[in-house]
Amino acid sequence: MTARVVPYYCPYCGEEDLRPYEPDADSDVDIKGGWHCADCTRVFVVKYHGMAAAPVYAAPPTGSTPE
Repeated sequence: MTARVVPYYCPYCGEEDLRPYEPDADSDVDIKGGWHCADCTRVFVVKYHGMAAAPVYAAPPTGSTPE
């Protein structure tokens, strides 16, 4: 498994010109492992939070219905 997830497009503008973000020494943005979109100039991070449990549904009634 890799340490960095590679996005294929920017979640804000949809463009594909993405580069790994490395903050400058004088930058006020403190993001590690981020991505920089060259088109909209946004910096973002892709984070995996985990898997959600599937909802449990009751089975539909079978057989004849009561009268």
